Amino acid sequence: LFDRRKTIQIYLQTLIFTVMSTLKNKVVLVGRLGAKPEETVFSSGNKKVRFNLAVSESFKNKAGEWVNNTEWHTITAWGKVVDRVMKVMDKGMEVMIEGKLIHNQYETADGQKRSSTEVVINDFMLFGAKK
Repeated sequence: LFDRRKTIQIYLQTLIFTVMSTLKNKVVLVGRLGAKPEETVFSSGNKKVRFNLAVSESFKNKAGEWVNNTEWHTITAWGKVVDRVMKVMDKGMEVMIEGKLIHNQYETADGQKRSSTEVVINDFMLFGAKK
């Protein structure tokens, strides 16, 4: 009985670790494309696509008035996902994307330090036609 409990305990710890490790840095957004995606093909043959996604929410404020809030996110995809994005996505389409957050830091030509955050997508699903 003790060995069985110990085995179950180890199994559960392994399962929890596995589930938690797959949930790290995961982003799911549902929104509309602000413009047609832009594809870049590098001399190495690698492809990248970038577009902006508007994610909107509505809520009542303390005064009971409806407030609309829209957040814009920079979305990037690499590799095989690029071809799928370029084939089916267009301005105004509603999509759900799944990916991870990437933080970039860089320095401008005049020496100013800047940073940006983008979502690098692994997969997506279309929800409908353009609005």
